[in-house]
Amino acid sequence: MLTYILRRLLLMIPTLLGITALVFFVMAMSPGGIGGAALAAAGGNVRGAEAARIRAYYEKRYHINRPLIVQYGRWLNEISPIGWREDDEGNFTTFGFKSPSLGESMERHRPVGDLIAESLPITLLLNFITIPIIYAIGVWTGIRAARHRGGAFDSIFGFTQLAAWSMPTVWLGVMLITFLASNQYLHLFPAAGLTEMNASQMQFLPAHVAGHWSRGWLADVCWHLIMPVICLSFGASAFLTKLVRGSVLENLGADYARTARAKGVAENVVLYRHVFRNSLIALITVAAAILPSLLAGSVIIETIFSIPGMGQLGVEGARFQDREVILAVTLIGGIITLVSMLLRDIFYVLADPRVSYD
Repeated sequence: MLTYILRRLLLMIPTLLGITALVFFVMAMSPGGIGGAALAAAGGNVRGAEAARIRAYYEKRYHINRPLIVQYGRWLNEISPIGWREDDEGNFTTFGFKSPSLGESMERHRPVGDLIAESLPITLLLNFITIPIIYAIGVWTGIRAARHRGGAFDSIFGFTQLAAWSMPTVWLGVMLITFLASNQYLHLFPAAGLTEMNASQMQFLPAHVAGHWSRGWLADVCWHLIMPVICLSFGASAFLTKLVRGSVLENLGADYARTARAKGVAENVVLYRHVFRNSLIALITVAAAILPSLLAGSVIIETIFSIPGMGQLGVEGARFQDREVILAVTLIGGIITLVSMLLRDIFYVLADPRVSYD
């Protein structure tokens, strides 16, 4: 098993190279090229010598005048812990160990590592709240629907889950903002952001301050996350319910389940100790895809609700054709996806002793 894990970790390197290279060259061949929007925004109405100086700065700082393969190679050298060191003029000096860096944003003129450090925890928080909700709803409703196949619960939830899976995330987000956050209707939740403007002045937990109750920073963040979490978990829980229902029904009709009932084993023991355990393979397979898909869905959710996470950072990077930001977001997304697939294979072994990679 250890040999298999090491082999998979090594195979991640060429996979990530392929992913980032594809994104880089597609971006480079798009209209405007790398940094086209940033150059246009920096230049504005400037003409003549001033515009030439601005372009010369970008060419010197980001090497956008070099061949594409050279630009990609310099980026790989920059993120690698082993490579060529550069002087202030951008020339290579010595080869050896160095501090890796994700570069500097063309649009924000800040280190990309700092931008990632600010936005990634927000996206992970949003997804780590959503995933337990998805599995709690999906597993419970799926098992109950399979146990009472053809009944009222199965029929009602079968229809509502199909409707939920069919709803576009963009439409659902707009409807929630319109009816639950608008002053014209209920105005139960905030429409945008992660906290209130005065969140930095709040205490961490609810407290009685200046004669009135303050909900505190933690409750304020949870209040702002309710609608985004609903949007992210709505369709995914519907899909998981259908998957659990089908897998449990398949195993309920298996020979080992009928044999256990014939021996007088209680129905709950047959369902949860035998049938559900053998249904875990399908759940593990989906688990490896849920986190990457939620990260992709966060692009839409964070844009709709103005949440400063990885999704919004990637959208802004794509709009300004910001090479360093787009490649950093792609790299981190690729790492999360590949690690999820590796964990899926490891959990296969833990769930089913018949699975072996030796």
